[in-house]
Amino acid sequence: MGVLDIYGFEIFQDNSFEQFIINYCNEKLQQIFILLTLKEEQEEYIREGITWTHVDYFDNSIICNLIEDNKSGILAMLDEECLRPGEVNEETFLNKLNQVFAKHQRYESRITQNAKHIMDSSLPINCFRIQHYAGKVTYNVTGFIEKNNDLLFRDLSQAMWKAKHALLRRLFPEGDPQKASLKRPPTAGSQFKASVFTLMKNLYSKNPNYIRCIKPNDNKRPAVFTDGLVQAQVRYLGLLENVQVRRAGYAFRQAYEPCLERYKILCKETWPHWKGSGRDGVRSVFSSLSIDPKELAYGYTKIFIRSPSTLFDLERRRQQRVQELAALIQAAFRAWKCRKNYQEIRRSQILISAWFRGQRERKKYLKMKTSAILIQAYIRSWKVRNCV
Repeated sequence: MGVLDIYGFEIFQDNSFEQFIINYCNEKLQQIFILLTLKEEQEEYIREGITWTHVDYFDNSIICNLIEDNKSGILAMLDEECLRPGEVNEETFLNKLNQVFAKHQRYESRITQNAKHIMDSSLPINCFRIQHYAGKVTYNVTGFIEKNNDLLFRDLSQAMWKAKHALLRRLFPEGDPQKASLKRPPTAGSQFKASVFTLMKNLYSKNPNYIRCIKPNDNKRPAVFTDGLVQAQVRYLGLLENVQVRRAGYAFRQAYEPCLERYKILCKETWPHWKGSGRDGVRSVFSSLSIDPKELAYGYTKIFIRSPSTLFDLERRRQQRVQELAALIQAAFRAWKCRKNYQEIRRSQILISAWFRGQRERKKYLKMKTSAILIQAYIRSWKVRNCV
């Protein structure tokens, strides 16, 4: 189990490049939250043929693409400005953003229109604004290019690479002599973007669970609850939609085969061997347990259980059945052990009896032989005496 503790969304009076990339990472985490808990779950119900009423939600892919698109994203255009020969400054960078995103519904500046087709003249000249999932954030482009070019010299990167330490080589891949033909190392923005993509790939391959932290007030005071602040967080975090999906959806789902393998011990028809399909086997198990049909939904490849209490009851019954089977196995083992001990004792008794009878017969034979010799000797001596 791994724990990812991520910095929260940052909205300050003066937001620069640092806040921009931090908020970009939060957008990506919100995107994977939407995909895994809202979009993917509802699509899974449809794929499995489960009756479902769609719950609408905001998909922030449009914001992520605004920032990370390889050709026309803000990070891509920032890198392009950093690599462009000639005089480069934040003004040319902002002008390019204004041209490309003039009609983008999530981008606005002093000379572009927002989603409501209104120009906000209160925006400073050197700023642009992005309407993130958490709210609008105004970014000052001053220092964007310099901070994006904040890179180590190549000789220092090569020194880190020559240390032959695995961690250092991962941190400074541009120091690899085989990559010396590259004109320049990657920018800070592209490195951060690559790290975010690696994080997303790792999260997609796992089964993440989320703990949402709600800020109760802006004054960092205990026992103070600001209704408007909390309501805004609940809204932009998508918690309402998530609760709707969770309440209307199913708490547990599993493919038929592993489900049957786990719970088949609860039904006489399926235990110990079931020759039918996994779906029919699961139906037999749950039918024998008299579970409320409203708690179950049979998809094409998976069984869905609505409430956790039903799942807990299944686990309780399974644990009880496992204990019963364990007691049965223990009794069978003890009986086998007793039979084995009895058979060993019986074989030993037969062996001892045979040895004892052999010893007794040998003693009897020796006694008879001794008596015969004595009688023979007595007769011979008697004959000799009579002859004389």
